[in-house]
Amino acid sequence: MNYIVALGNPGEEYKNTRHNVGRVVLEAFVKKNDFSDWVPDKKLKALSSEGKIGNEKAFLIEPETFMNKSGLSLQSIITSKKKAENLVVIHDDLDLPIVKFKISFNKSSGGHRGVESIIKAIKTEAFTRVRVGISPSTASGKLKKPKGEKEVGDFILGEFKKSEMETLKKISKKVSDALEMLILEGREKAMGEFNKN
Repeated sequence: MNYIVALGNPGEEYKNTRHNVGRVVLEAFVKKNDFSDWVPDKKLKALSSEGKIGNEKAFLIEPETFMNKSGLSLQSIITSKKKAENLVVIHDDLDLPIVKFKISFNKSSGGHRGVESIIKAIKTEAFTRVRVGISPSTASGKLKKPKGEKEVGDFILGEFKKSEMETLKKISKKVSDALEMLILEGREKAMGEFNKN
């Protein structure tokens, strides 16, 4: 079984915020593939959906806890190193511009509280992450990241601009392709293909 988790905060007020980019991207993947409707799962404190990509089974999870408690939704199902290796976590990344995403494996949280919570809950960093950029950049590609705790907090909990949502739709299609390749052809192939840009 493959497990795909999209990080974000629950509730309508957070729906289109930058911190919820994982959920925005996963919704596009669900629409493209054949998955069941989202159902509330009290045990996992999450919404879940099941389906297949090719012949591979996939279980999708959107934690219904706040970001810094994301690990609570995984501790009862990711119970071994083997299961962790089949886990893909999609989340926002301030160190990437909004036009990019990167696949990484067995890396530290980089200060991301949702990822930190998962590492603590499943007791390993050996899982795959799809880091989706949320920072604006200049025409030459230089990042314009917010600085300072309050500025960062306001920024990640702020809504995407209309033009950014358009960019995100395009990126979501690429992330969907990357998730399919991850599951059907393996991590190394997907990283080689999608981390080039």
